[in-house]
Parts: sequence; C-alpha cells; structure tokens
Amino acid sequence: MTKKAVWNGQTLAESADTKVSDGVIFFPDEAVKREFLRPSSTTSSDASKGQARFYSLWVEGVENPDAAWYYPDPKPAARSLKHHIAFWRDVEITE
Repeated sequence: MTKKAVWNGQTLAESADTKVSDGVIFFPDEAVKREFLRPSSTTSSDASKGQARFYSLWVEGVENPDAAWYYPDPKPAARSLKHHIAFWRDVEITE
C-alpha cells in the first residue's frame, strides 16, 4: 500500500516501500522530496537505533522545525532504517 507524508498542502514523500519501527513510518530517501528539507543541528539518541539527525521542513515559506529525522549510522538492530526518513509534528501520513 502506498503511503504519503503531507504537510502544509504539499506531499513530502510517497512510497509503497516504507519501513515501520516502533509505530513510526520511515520513507526511503529516494521517495522524499528533498527540496522541502533543510538540515538542522538537532540530534537525539535512541538506545536501540543510535543517533538521529533532524531536518526542518520548508513549504510555501512556512517552517516546521525538526519535523523529519533519520539515522545516518543506525545500530545493528535498526540497520533497515539506514537511508530512510521519518516525519512528525503535524505531518500527516496517509494511505
């Protein structure tokens, strides 16, 4: 089933090949429209997944800070999340 990530009226990502981890949907890098992503200096750490890096979203001149994240070097248990991006903070995931 194809899933979409939508925020501020714009489709940010669309794929039938998503991954799910702890109830969070991760989209493959190639399915994400990178023109809406801006690097953030924010990081967080997850004991089972490793260190996450964040992106802020910019759509139609509106920012959604740190609304996307990824694991650049996931721990072995989360290797399948490498090259995948997840969204939150009012980003709607639909099927």
